[in-house]
Amino acid sequence: MIARHFALVVTLASGLLAGCAHQRPAPYDYSAFQKAHPATLLVLPPLNESPDVKATPSVWSNATRPLSEAGYYVLPVTLVDATFKQNGITDAADAHAVAWQKLHEVFGADAAVYIDVKRYGTSYQVVASDTRVEASARIVDLRTGNLLWEGSAVASSAENNGGGGGGIAGLLVKAIVDQIVKSTTDASFTYAAIADARMLGAPRYNGILPGPRSPQAGQVATTP
Repeated sequence: MIARHFALVVTLASGLLAGCAHQRPAPYDYSAFQKAHPATLLVLPPLNESPDVKATPSVWSNATRPLSEAGYYVLPVTLVDATFKQNGITDAADAHAVAWQKLHEVFGADAAVYIDVKRYGTSYQVVASDTRVEASARIVDLRTGNLLWEGSAVASSAENNGGGGGGIAGLLVKAIVDQIVKSTTDASFTYAAIADARMLGAPRYNGILPGPRSPQAGQVATTP
């Protein structure tokens, strides 16, 4: 009896694990995106929820490349920044608060990319130092105000950290040194580029659609 119950538990557990292993997010609904067919994008200065003031310019400056490589014309960040400042807008929150109709009138872009930086910087964790950038984004049609797409991404130095020798003392020293180096050199800038590429690159499963200047324009990625 016990053996039979044990076998049943193992079978159920195996089934659950197999189901989890093959489970993936539901496909994104691109109907609004495909109908809007944006070609020109305006990237607004990212909101910053982290304590590091470098998060906004770092993530903002790195957002242009993946979008351009995805086949869109992206308004230059320097131009957008100067235009906002000339109109008395120097804060990302104020830029995000501008009505979509006004953004379309001033910049003439088809859609705007709103980015929110959740985490940015290096943290010390006992025997490890982790540089992490987390961000989310949404694309809004500036001709209708409709939401076209939203997603998020994370990039972390912990992805590349393997085991090391030297015992606990060695790990502690390494963590401290890593934190000092990463903080003084702003290693987060590199991970901001990775996070932006993961979030705004195309084609990616549930990511943005490739733009009209891409040879893969409009194609939907069907595998993660």
